[in-house]
Amino acid sequence: MDYFKAIIGQSPALDALIRSARIAAVTDVTILLNGETGTGKEILANAIQQSSSRANKPFITLNCAALPESLIESELFGHKKGSFTGATGNTQGLFQAAHGGTLFLDEINSLPISIQAKLLRFIESGECLAVGDTETYTVDVRIIAATNSDLNQQIADGTFRRDLFFRLNVVPLELPPLAHRIGDMELLIKHFMGLFEHEHEILPPQFSRTALKALKSYSWPGNIRELRNLCERLCILLAGKVIEPENLPFEFNKNNSGFSLPHFTLPSAGLDLDNLEVSLIQQALELTEGNRSQSAKLLGLTRDTLLYRMRKHGFAV
Repeated sequence: MDYFKAIIGQSPALDALIRSARIAAVTDVTILLNGETGTGKEILANAIQQSSSRANKPFITLNCAALPESLIESELFGHKKGSFTGATGNTQGLFQAAHGGTLFLDEINSLPISIQAKLLRFIESGECLAVGDTETYTVDVRIIAATNSDLNQQIADGTFRRDLFFRLNVVPLELPPLAHRIGDMELLIKHFMGLFEHEHEILPPQFSRTALKALKSYSWPGNIRELRNLCERLCILLAGKVIEPENLPFEFNKNNSGFSLPHFTLPSAGLDLDNLEVSLIQQALELTEGNRSQSAKLLGLTRDTLLYRMRKHGFAV
């Protein structure tokens, strides 16, 4: 069975990602998934696990942002009876539970720096130390980590260990945001509509051409998760109908009423569009501290279009 078919799309960026993931899956190498929230990092991690020699072993997920620092160490490594208030018995951690399989650490960027040292020790030696214990234990666990933020920036800020980053970043895989996969939009919609047709036993709606155009011009800050939620909402509320732009939430239409700039009046003497474009690109890069993807969103462009225009105007790319 091809578990990578769970990742819907045919865009070149996605094809390249899946090719790399297939190669990495058959090894035990540590993998770091990079991508915005909602791009499908857990789905990809699960496909890698199911395509590996550990497929029949545990696949355990921990969202590192979901637990307070006081609990996450015990959750990962376990604890001994009496090691802290409420520790009424010896408890295994997720590393022991995942023995032989894979531990997926989502939002690794949120892992407290005090715990990062213990994770680094495990990756380097396979050894773990339960809270309150003095003797280490050894487990066989593959690590797949995921981040939705720039770990290099966190290293510079002192909130993420450089040595841990290098240990995690053996095979980096970057999931493209939905805004960079607009060509996959109709495939994804068809997939989700079919899913909800079966789940809710209803006739799914159809999108008009103008409604599809509105979807394709939207920035999708919530990525595939946002598209999935929209499809489910429309399936339930507009079953069997044709969806027009006016049936979509406000944010899908607010940019389609014509181009305008707030508080801007064209000077009677005219202007230099090239200079204006250079100025807008500079402002976007300053606002995002040089992040190309975020700058492209601010300007209503794809990242590739922004890079083209930056080269055109002599920006360093």
